[in-house]
Amino acid sequence: MLDIISSTLLILIVILISFGVLEVYIHNRSVLNLPIRIHVNGTRGKSSVTRLIAAGLRESGLKVLAKTTGTTPRVINEFGKDKVIHRLRSASIGEQVKLMRSFSYKKPDAIVMECMAVNPQYQWVSEHKIVQSTLSVITNVRADHLDEMGTTNSEIAYSLSNTIPYNSACITSEKDQYPVLEKISKIRQTKISQSDINDIDKKYLQEFPFLEHPENLSLALRVCENLGVDRKVALNGMKKTTPDPGALFIFKLSYKNNCNNFISGFAANDPESTKMVWDLIDQRFDGKKCVFLNTRDDRRYRTLQLLDLVLKDIRPDMFIIRADNISNLLPKYDVNDIELKQFSMSATVDDVVDEIINLDSFNVLGIGNIVGWGEEFLQKIKVYRT
Repeated sequence: MLDIISSTLLILIVILISFGVLEVYIHNRSVLNLPIRIHVNGTRGKSSVTRLIAAGLRESGLKVLAKTTGTTPRVINEFGKDKVIHRLRSASIGEQVKLMRSFSYKKPDAIVMECMAVNPQYQWVSEHKIVQSTLSVITNVRADHLDEMGTTNSEIAYSLSNTIPYNSACITSEKDQYPVLEKISKIRQTKISQSDINDIDKKYLQEFPFLEHPENLSLALRVCENLGVDRKVALNGMKKTTPDPGALFIFKLSYKNNCNNFISGFAANDPESTKMVWDLIDQRFDGKKCVFLNTRDDRRYRTLQLLDLVLKDIRPDMFIIRADNISNLLPKYDVNDIELKQFSMSATVDDVVDEIINLDSFNVLGIGNIVGWGEEFLQKIKVYRT
């Protein structure tokens, strides 16, 4: 009886191993049909940079397919059109394998894949076993996902470096942690270079229908130029980019006799990125300024980070926050010159939208969580744009 059980188990193991070997073989054949493979990793700006690179390459006549994992996962086809990925189960890096197989059937000149892994080990698998990039892109290194990627920026840089390939190329806009990325690149015999925001003229930024970070544009431009695309061609293509739903859209709001600007900065939900967004707004808009922070109960540490940023560094004229259990935190801040409006997590979208549209001559920056309630909020406030 034991012999029969042992034989059966052995047969099952052999079958499973055979399936695994076959899966690897099929995937590697898919990879061979994808001559240019760009893998975009980093803390912030991955979705935007993925879209910008794809648009710049597409403008040169290349057939380009892309995949983002931003606000909602999307495939961007060779014509620059979005298709939302409807998942039947939780996200898994195995999704990339299926997509690359699907992409290979279309025989594109290039694919641009946003890294969807956070765990450092999964990042390594995503690069070295799945995407196998011909060009790696690391946007930046910021304090985020501290529970998985490390508690210091140096540790996070080492985590992100898991997507630096061997014997290839890597381009980044990161400055402070560049030595870490350079060290790993040298070990892997990969040539690494930095983009430069001075490559982007300020007048060019004004031509975008949404706020885009010059760091993202200069990084995408450097990637396109690295692949032989003319600078003017790439920049022209980037202006045609369909932005991610979480991009920095500017809405001019009108309600009764009230006029306001609303800037969606929900995608920048770590302090450093949010401060950069605020600085862009401060430079571009005059007048009174307001911050609306939408929090998440399960991201308490991020709420505390953003509270510190808003009430210590930004200090807007008005601060609207949707959160629970923060009353005990507010006394430690000097808010005498800041008008404070607090909503509980049970507040409806209409409650907060009504508060904002009844302001007058304010520039309102929305930050924090966009998923679920935040997406509904954005759709609702768009009703009042002119």
